[in-house]
Amino acid sequence: MRGEAARELLMKINKALKIDTAAILNKAGADACKCIDSIGLYGKSTKEINADIFTCINKQVGSYQLLMKIYRSMAGIDSNYVLNLDKNSNEYQHYYFEMERWLTDSCPSIKKAAASDNKEAKNSTSSDKVAIDLYNRGIKEMDKENFSAALTLFEKAVKQDEVFAFAWDNIGICKRKLGDLDGALEAYLKSLTLDPSGRLPLQNIPVVYEYKKDYDKALEAYKNLSKIYPDDPEAYYGSGRMYEMKNDYEKALDYMCKAYNAYIAINSPYRSDAEKNISIYFKKLKDAGKEAQFYQILKDNHIKTN
Repeated sequence: MRGEAARELLMKINKALKIDTAAILNKAGADACKCIDSIGLYGKSTKEINADIFTCINKQVGSYQLLMKIYRSMAGIDSNYVLNLDKNSNEYQHYYFEMERWLTDSCPSIKKAAASDNKEAKNSTSSDKVAIDLYNRGIKEMDKENFSAALTLFEKAVKQDEVFAFAWDNIGICKRKLGDLDGALEAYLKSLTLDPSGRLPLQNIPVVYEYKKDYDKALEAYKNLSKIYPDDPEAYYGSGRMYEMKNDYEKALDYMCKAYNAYIAINSPYRSDAEKNISIYFKKLKDAGKEAQFYQILKDNHIKTN
């Protein structure tokens, strides 16, 4: 009852002061989203792009924190106006993560950027002008979700330059979107023969196996990703989801906790997705009478709970 009374009182204060706290977050989030949308992705690794995303969010955290502190003071909740700009502090991270959650739900640009990895290797791109033109036209069609048209252009690009790995990657994406899972797998494997360290095909091969409902092969593929990119959170996140599909929620939680920590380490907005899954696994384990195991797994992964 106390919690309900406090919420009712806060709603009355909000109404009386005519302060819309959601609007404060929406404005700061929208400004961060515009910044993220302007990030140049070409030629950058995931790590470099995540650093740019962090900068965009960080620019808005100070103003968001200040406005919320003014509101809390006016509402009689807290009289502390002092900005905390220590990025390692719990207070700063509270505001940062709150904005990050808003962005992952409301800003399509953030996930597009976070999923990009355009760092070039020897055969990633092409020196053939015709192949590059076809590839760029394919990218435009893919951005519009015209996957059939994009596929035709990418296939023409690899006929022009058979060792154009990025084009093979996008053939794989288009074929998966069009439901040709075997064709997608073949394209990703072709790309890996040209660039064995290609992050995109390594990340997407297990996705194809997931669509095929072959969760064991997907787990093996995530292990392959982890061997080449041991710090890649996607290997942990994907493994966690595969164990979820196999109804092994303790292993799913362990891998998701590792993903959560790895996302934080590289300032990735996908942290919030791992956080959501951890909450789901809590309910599953609690319902199974394994609440103690849940907290032990979090402790083993150095994740604190309030």
